[in-house]
Amino acid sequence: MNHLTRRPRRNRKSDVIRNLVQENHVSTQDLIYPLFVTEGQNQTVNIPSMPGISRFTLDRLLDEVGQCVDLGIKTFAPFPNIPEAKKDRFALESKNPKGLYLRTIAEIKRQFPDVVLATDVAMDPYSSDGHDGVVDNGEIINDASLEVLGQMALAQAQAGADIIAPSDMMDGRVAHIRNVLDKHAFYNVSIMSYTAKYASAYYGPFRDALESAPKHGDKKTYQMNPANSREALIEAELDTQEGADYLMVKPALSYLDVIKLLRDNSHLPIVAYNVSGEYAMVKAAAQNGWIDGEKIMLENLLSMKRAGADIILTYFAKEFAQYMKK
Repeated sequence: MNHLTRRPRRNRKSDVIRNLVQENHVSTQDLIYPLFVTEGQNQTVNIPSMPGISRFTLDRLLDEVGQCVDLGIKTFAPFPNIPEAKKDRFALESKNPKGLYLRTIAEIKRQFPDVVLATDVAMDPYSSDGHDGVVDNGEIINDASLEVLGQMALAQAQAGADIIAPSDMMDGRVAHIRNVLDKHAFYNVSIMSYTAKYASAYYGPFRDALESAPKHGDKKTYQMNPANSREALIEAELDTQEGADYLMVKPALSYLDVIKLLRDNSHLPIVAYNVSGEYAMVKAAAQNGWIDGEKIMLENLLSMKRAGADIILTYFAKEFAQYMKK
């Protein structure tokens, strides 16, 4: 006679019971959808390295936002594709109120006042050097970069940004941006810090989308070493002390342990950025018939929630929302 006292399979015996005891769930409300905007009119430009993702001119981008809102997506992270002719060492175009990015923020908020915009603060989309900070003789200068980033954040808040998301990894940028925002009475504009942003090879398709790859060198002097996890706790402690409202880990899939580490050591919301390379790999394998892309999408997003992410920034957001509407 079998004397097993515990049979965990009893909690797996039907769909209803499995759903009753499921520990983690992903919903459309958990997701932020990245969008790429480019200059021009009435254009949608496919990004070959990111199947299903495009650059939109502002008029087409507004249509895309409208479709996503109808699917239940309410939070967006726009990124600008800036022409090379408008780039310079100090990212001056980032403060131009008539420029592409600030016009995009303002127009989305005008037409869709209830959506939330998490806007990117970093110099690389506007920099003639392709780096996230000011470059001097090949060195990225931290404190000079803070001045540029602070003014960039202020311009975005003035345009209507709800959340400022500094992705630059300069030391002290959260405190500097918070001080600039508060000085100008933008007390209610949040900061979603790219807290543990690693010097990763997973960003290639994103740089294709923005045409923002570094013109020389790499980003290893400011982005984190993929070998390190304890260092993420230092960054998280600093960002928390400096006034961050959210802590982000980027990339997500190869850094689930870091997501878990921050979750276990912080009471702030944790954001996982499911980056372009992670998206592209799934799409490429699915197109070749090697995997079920939809099932892998669901499993990957669930793994980020299981690791401790409250919010996921993902190129799968629209596809997931469509799946949930089935």
